[in-house]
Amino acid sequence: MGDMVSFASNGHDARGHLALPASGSGPAVMVIQEWWGLNPQMKGVADYLADQGFVALAPDLYHGELAGHDEMDKAGQLMTELPPDRAARDMSGAVDFLLNHDASSGSGVGVVGFCMGGLLSFMIAANRGDAVKAAVPFYGFPQGDQEPSWEGLTAAVQAHMASPDDFFPPEAAENLGERLREMGKDVQITIHDAGHGFMNEENPMGAFDEGLAAELWPQVVDFLHSKLA
Repeated sequence: MGDMVSFASNGHDARGHLALPASGSGPAVMVIQEWWGLNPQMKGVADYLADQGFVALAPDLYHGELAGHDEMDKAGQLMTELPPDRAARDMSGAVDFLLNHDASSGSGVGVVGFCMGGLLSFMIAANRGDAVKAAVPFYGFPQGDQEPSWEGLTAAVQAHMASPDDFFPPEAAENLGERLREMGKDVQITIHDAGHGFMNEENPMGAFDEGLAAELWPQVVDFLHSKLA
C-alpha cells in the first residue's frame, strides 16, 4: 500500500515507508521499528494506520539492514550498533517530513513504536516536544543512563508493557510512569499479562496475543485521533 520515500535528516538523507489514507489527508503518525528492522510486518503497521485515517511514516533506522525472525543475534547486533545520534537525527527528520507533508492535518505528530521502537518513542517524544503530541510505546522504554531529559516531554503517552518481560522489566516501567506523573506529565503505562512482542502477528517471540491485539488497536487509533485532531 505504501511506498518508500526519502527525506532530509540534518544534512543527510534517510528513507522510510510512507502510507497515505484513502481520504487524502489525516493526522501524522510515525511508526518506529522493532529490532528486526523495517521489515514487511512493520510496513504493514504503517499501512494499517493509513487505513485508519493517518498519514503514517515508518523510517528505516537501520538504513537497509534487516534481521530475520530466526536471527535474534543479528537483530541484537543491529540494535546495539545503531548510532544513537543517527537514529535521533533520522527520527527528527521523519517528524519534520510529516509536519510539512501536504497530506498531514491536525495538530503535531503521533508516535507508535514496538520493542526498541517503544524505547525510541519515549526518546523522540522527549526530544521533540515541540511537535510530538501523542506517543504509544509498546514493550520498550529507556532505562538508567538511556533516559533523556524529561523536561521537554509534552505528549500524552499511552504505553503498553508486557509481563513477564526480561528485556524491559514491568516494575521499572511502573516506576517510570510514577516519576513522570509526579513531574506533571500525562503518562499512562499499562502492564499486560502477555509476553514481549504480543502485538506482532508474525509471532517471532512466540508471544503474539491475538485477542489482546484486537482489543488494543482500536484504543490506540482512538487515542491518536483524539490527541492529534
